Amino acid sequence: MIIYGWRRKILELATATYLCGQCQNPTAHALRRAVTKLTLFWIPLFPISSKYFTVCTFCGATNKLTKAEAEQVQAMNQPAPQGPVSQQQQQFPQQQQFQQQPPMGRQPYPPSQPFPQQQPGPYQSR
Repeated sequence: MIIYGWRRKILELATATYLCGQCQNPTAHALRRAVTKLTLFWIPLFPISSKYFTVCTFCGATNKLTKAEAEQVQAMNQPAPQGPVSQQQQQFPQQQQFQQQPPMGRQPYPPSQPFPQQQPGPYQSR
């Protein structure tokens, strides 16, 4: 007895932001690829078909795409190359991002001034 069938796996390729045709909101759309593989005794052997589609993260509407259109969406999502990158930026790219961003919310105290002393409240002992 030979047991055969197929299995579908959905892979998330990219996320792009544009106007949804269904809900008319400028939202993120997830680009996904559904790959159907032939299985023999529950072991996936080779792909039978591959389909590309986007899913609106706001309303859930799906939109079928061709392979060429999916490659265009992926190309839109990739950042443009910037100038030469230093050795430190290659090793720790997250640290460079956080150092360049301005602080949000309250401004930090200047290093020359000490932190203000807290006055004890009515329920704290002195």
